[in-house]
Formats: sequence, C-alpha cells, structure tokens
Amino acid sequence: MAHGQTATQQPASATWRLDPQHSSAEFSVRHMMITTVRGKMPIRSATITGDASDPSAARIEAVLDPAGIDTGAADRDQHLRSPDFFDVAAHPEITFRSTKVRATGSGSYEVEGQLTMRGVARDVVLQVEKEGEGKDPWGGWRAGVTATATIDRRDWGLAWNQVLETGGVLVSEKVKVTLNLQFVRA
Repeated sequence: MAHGQTATQQPASATWRLDPQHSSAEFSVRHMMITTVRGKMPIRSATITGDASDPSAARIEAVLDPAGIDTGAADRDQHLRSPDFFDVAAHPEITFRSTKVRATGSGSYEVEGQLTMRGVARDVVLQVEKEGEGKDPWGGWRAGVTATATIDRRDWGLAWNQVLETGGVLVSEKVKVTLNLQFVRA
C-alpha cells in the first residue's frame, strides 16, 4: 500500500476493466409506433484509464459484438445481423472511444466520443451516472456506472424500414441505448 493510502482509498491513476458477467448493453426501439422492442448485445471489452482526481482526463474504450444480438425473436435477430442493419459479416464490431469527459454533477458525467458501426464513425454523447464503488469479497475494487443515449440509427447507415398502411414506419429511427457496466480495477 502506498504511503498515506488507507484500505478504502484507491490510487489516483488506474485502469479499470469490464466485468462482463455483471454488465449489459441494452437497447429499445419503437415497433409499428405502438410498442417497444428491447434487445441486448454482448460487450466484448471495455476499459477506463485515468486519474480519479481528474475524471475529465479519463479515456474510455469499448467493443460490442453485433453478431450476438438478442431480441428474443430468432428471425428478427437474423434480420438485424444482415446487411439491412448491422451487416455483421462485413462489420463484426461496434466500437466506442471517448474524446471528452465532463462532470455535470456529483457522480454525473457527459462522455463524448466516437461510436463506429458499419464502418461509420459519428459523435455521440453518453449521460453517465456513477452507481457506486467498493471492495469486493476477493480483495478487488469495483465500480459501477449506468450510461444512456438516444441515437438515430440512420446516422450509421441502418436505414431499412417499411412504411405502414396506417401511416408511420415499422421501426422507429430513434434507438434508446442503456449500458449497465461494472468495472474492476486492474
């Protein structure tokens, strides 16, 4: 233990790695303008590197696996993997790399970064809430966050849709994304 550091204090600079067993990437989208369909996607990896005394200097990177998409309907999942949507054969990863972190309150942050899907990189802003942190029973140090954003899927070339006879579209363009993430200090 470093001089002056107690058992509950963490070193200022650290790398945090995702605990995939206790993390999820979920989304929701309106279907036929009358219901909401929810799904999830595996997170391959995620890291936060930075100095706890200066969150604005943190670097965040994550990789998601669109081939593992799960909406509870096998036919829909296969369609989402096709060139109409994620085109997983040509684009097997979705990545996020932060470019700026800004504190917005006690435990609240805006994380700006580049989200790349289907080979297209676009800026997004995640609203992040720190859920807590502490020592686990095995001597490790964990921290949890929830990150949310609403994106327009067309910005990444996910433009497939059908116009409904009654007006409107089959699948809304707006997608709500929620990330529940638990990290372990490396």
